[in-house]
Amino acid sequence: MWLVIRRRTLLWRGVCVWLLLGLTLTALAYFRSPPAAEASGLSRPETVYVIDPGHGGEDGGAVAADGTVESGVNLAIALRLRDILRFCGQDCVMTREEDVSIYSPGCETLRQKKASDLKNRVALVNAQEGAILVSVHQNCLPSAPSVHGAQAFYNGIEGADALASAVQEALNRAANPEKGKTPVRISDSIYLTKNVTAPAVLIECGFLSNPQETERLKTAEYQRTLAAAMAAGLLQAAGEGVP
Repeated sequence: MWLVIRRRTLLWRGVCVWLLLGLTLTALAYFRSPPAAEASGLSRPETVYVIDPGHGGEDGGAVAADGTVESGVNLAIALRLRDILRFCGQDCVMTREEDVSIYSPGCETLRQKKASDLKNRVALVNAQEGAILVSVHQNCLPSAPSVHGAQAFYNGIEGADALASAVQEALNRAANPEKGKTPVRISDSIYLTKNVTAPAVLIECGFLSNPQETERLKTAEYQRTLAAAMAAGLLQAAGEGVP
């Protein structure tokens, strides 16, 4: 038991050291090469990270073979990401902080609730000046249960691709060390990322169709690892003046 506790302690300390090192390098890069808007004397809105735990409430999203529901995993990781970003002095807004769907009153069917929920999330993002949307999800591919790993997707707003690249690079170090993934432009069929006016990165943190990865995704240690990697990527991009 002592060895297990010791190993977990060392793992978390390693993640913290990695994150702090990344943030230090980000700060150095920022002060050596300030964003173009600031260097030219132009004002730019403060960045607000809108953190969106996908699904929620009656819409649980994907479900693993052991009954693990996507919406709960999304929320756990998103809250950890919020805490890290706030600790680093960043402004954050959550689309939800509980296992709920944010549909408007009067919706009765699940279809109506899901449509209303998405519209309300879009409105929340678009109401924030200087917003960057970070939507947290889990993947599922039952036909290929061995597939695993974290991947970033981005919308068509300027700067989103660079954000996703920075986040993906950090995720590859933390979650995909054996085989890195590449960021992918998200389909315009995805209502949320198509309709927001902000750069958006959607992170599929892992595959609930993979039993081994599901077990990792349920642990606080791995959730912190993923959240720290996302934060490091976002802050690295910010230090480089993206978006």
